[in-house]
Amino acid sequence: VQLVESGGGLVQAEGSLRLSCRISGGGFSSYNTAWFRQAPGKEREFVAAISWSGGTTYYADSVRGRFTVSSAVKNTVDLQMNSLKPEDTAVYSCAAKILPWQNGKYSGPDEYDYWGQGTQVTVSS
Repeated sequence: VQLVESGGGLVQAEGSLRLSCRISGGGFSSYNTAWFRQAPGKEREFVAAISWSGGTTYYADSVRGRFTVSSAVKNTVDLQMNSLKPEDTAVYSCAAKILPWQNGKYSGPDEYDYWGQGTQVTVSS
């Protein structure tokens, strides 16, 4: 299974970016998918997640209301990021899980089976 992110870049504060994650290979038709981010010197943190059907989404408190995770095309997951802040600067990675989340454990990196390489998002003040 391969996950490839795209859409990162440099943007001014209050600007917007749209990240995409394309999942291919593996022989599975659907995945539960999440976005994580890691800033320099900090631990990886959960950003948002979407169920394989697209019917359930989760967000970190720090991005709720500003970011939207969606999946309009099968095995492609987008992250629309609005009202970006300098503290959103990080490498953003998507992750996929074959089986359903157990006991609501959607935010832990260890829950996911496959990872992309990440894309840099830099927000200038």
